Amino acid sequence: MKPAFSVVFLTTLSGAAQGLLIALVGVEVCARLGLIETPSQMLFIVGAALSVVLGGLGLVASFFHLGHPERAWRAIAMWRTSWLSRECLCLPAFLACAALYGVAHWLGTPWSLAIGLIGVIASAALFVCTAMIYACLRFLQEWATPLTMVNFVLLGCASGFTLATACAAWLAPSLAAGLAACACTLTLAGCATRVAALKRNAKLRPKSTVQSATGIKGPNVVQKSRGFTAGAFNLREFFHGQSAQAIARIKWTFLVGAFGVPFVLMLLGIGAQSVALFCLACVTQYLGLVAERWFFFAEARHPQNIYYARAS
Repeated sequence: MKPAFSVVFLTTLSGAAQGLLIALVGVEVCARLGLIETPSQMLFIVGAALSVVLGGLGLVASFFHLGHPERAWRAIAMWRTSWLSRECLCLPAFLACAALYGVAHWLGTPWSLAIGLIGVIASAALFVCTAMIYACLRFLQEWATPLTMVNFVLLGCASGFTLATACAAWLAPSLAAGLAACACTLTLAGCATRVAALKRNAKLRPKSTVQSATGIKGPNVVQKSRGFTAGAFNLREFFHGQSAQAIARIKWTFLVGAFGVPFVLMLLGIGAQSVALFCLACVTQYLGLVAERWFFFAEARHPQNIYYARAS
């Protein structure tokens, strides 16, 4: 498939925002239970603001994927049957919860935890809706697996907890080590499940053949031409246009950038209590996840490519 950067940024930015809100609510729950010292309210205010900004940027990015942005409101019309419509409802609900969570802490109201827990539920629903947009497409074997949802959740939470660690190192240093440990655990878990998905997908074989694509039952059918004398929608939208070598480089780039380097930087940051190292881990991991999400889309082989992939 041809990756659309608008969707790449939507899923990575909103995933980080969701993970960040989950981390903040987790910190507040632990503080309410007396497991940790209550941090400064600024941690929650700044963290919630970052969550809203990241989610808002993701929402803005999604508009660049629309042929007619003025009709975007119609996206919610099929919420009974469409995961995309449900995502369009869950994202604004999540942003509202994150904004209210920050305001509640700003005002010092006792309802902040309740709002935060509702935000966590909205975040979980958004993860499910976003992942199911792709996992429900049975004809794309690379996506039609439970690992799709697992990876969306783990990678979003990993990036969110890494960002929460950087915020804590600045505003609540006593919490940085604990959040960093959680971020490292999520990063390792995300790496393990993503590698599992890569191994699974490498073993897949197309269910369609040239015979089924063309409707010609002969056993010796050989395609010599695409049948086009110029460009076409099928060639533009279902091919990423990169060589096998480029795809392999991108795969190793995201494995190192999204998992290896951030994990090492987080460990170094724990020892040095360095805000700069934690921030560098955030930036490195996000760039790695952008490459990972690009690869996620490029890796999917649409059945139509069996018919259109070959040229004389």
